[in-house]
Amino acid sequence: MLSRHAAVLPCRCKSSATRAIAGVCIRPASVARNPRRTYVSAVNPPVTKVEKILGDAIKAAGPVSFATYMQMCLSHPTQGYYMNPSHPVFGSKGDFTTSPEISQVFGELVGIWLLSQWMHAGNGRPIRLVELGPGRGTLVHDVLRVLSQFPAAHTAIREIQLIETSSAMRSRQEDKLSGIAQQQGWKLEWNSSLNEISSDPSAFTMILAHEFFDALPFHLIQRTQQGWREVLIAANPDTFVPTDKRPLLDFTTTSPPPPTALAKAPARFHRVLAPEPDPSALLLSQSSPRYTSLPVGSQVEVSPAAFKIARRIGELVRDPENAKDRSAGCALIVDYGGEKAYGSSFRAFKDHKIVDVFHRPGECDLTVNVDFAYLKEAVRDIALPLGPLSQAAFLTRMGLQARVEALKKASSDAERKADIERAARRLVDLTGMGGQYQVMGVVGVREPGPSDEELWPFVK
Repeated sequence: MLSRHAAVLPCRCKSSATRAIAGVCIRPASVARNPRRTYVSAVNPPVTKVEKILGDAIKAAGPVSFATYMQMCLSHPTQGYYMNPSHPVFGSKGDFTTSPEISQVFGELVGIWLLSQWMHAGNGRPIRLVELGPGRGTLVHDVLRVLSQFPAAHTAIREIQLIETSSAMRSRQEDKLSGIAQQQGWKLEWNSSLNEISSDPSAFTMILAHEFFDALPFHLIQRTQQGWREVLIAANPDTFVPTDKRPLLDFTTTSPPPPTALAKAPARFHRVLAPEPDPSALLLSQSSPRYTSLPVGSQVEVSPAAFKIARRIGELVRDPENAKDRSAGCALIVDYGGEKAYGSSFRAFKDHKIVDVFHRPGECDLTVNVDFAYLKEAVRDIALPLGPLSQAAFLTRMGLQARVEALKKASSDAERKADIERAARRLVDLTGMGGQYQVMGVVGVREPGPSDEELWPFVK
């Protein structure tokens, strides 16, 4: 959910010792000189509860997919990373920090974009605001604050729908949002899936997905001479052999997995290649026409869940009754990745540092780069995808500097002024968050099509 240099703390603010983008490993000099990990102890740490569940499942039925591993680690009903209330997750005490938490300007400019879409295509309809994976509720709170500054939009806000499966996260979001919702008379509801949100042409649906798609389960497939096979996860028979000293496959891949950083003990799991091509791997390989030209040895991280959810977003912003006459909404997807397929971007974070993806399952954040071209393929025939743009380009074109200057002018405290400036620079730093995050818009298709003014800031 990025290349990172040792002194940079970009998206999810994990100060990693090593990072990979598009299969290219980037390390600080000290790590590059010694790519092999060293262990301070040969003693394995206690088995986590999720690790035990996975180990038992593998013992009973054989290797599991990366999708199963990621789903179990992040979303196990009681022990998953996002589900367990004992995990702080966000902020300095957690494992990462997001853009809305760094500066209020981020959410304010996102709110301005949503407002502009309602003004151009909403036709005065009631506003339904939907966020997928709202975190602590900071982003949607900032967006609501912006919309409330405009009387027409303030009056139009009807409901806030949050897509969240974690009861622990729901509690944090309720603490943040229930007060303003009750005060303003807005309907505030939670849903477990975007499928629970019905199409409603009578409303203008604004959808936000910030650092949501990167946490969705994915499958890792590899093209071999015999066809596409899935790369799976098996239990390590010798837990004292570091996983990076064991070859992943018997042949060279075009995008080798990046070296992982400094988990102190050997992992209990390792990667294996399915013994033969299987129908599921073939089906995944056919989910994008871009995969057909990949050479033997190529790996691809494919998320059917991401495709399905992007498709649903397209359906919600498209007016089913007047598909070509007006838009039923708009969406903004912000995540790290790019407009291309990835094969080795899967990574884990603990205490703002990168760790082995098999380190302490259930206690670390797991993330994978988002293939924005895949999301565009999911919506292209039913809605209009915009971008993606880098976060730096999006925020700058939306007026970041003007807003920063206004905030600084309103403050009489020199330290506060410096903090405002520092936070804004971090959002648009091209070596960090500004370059690593991508922003993609989705709007309903209309005839005549949207003007350049309506498409801003995605117009080149």
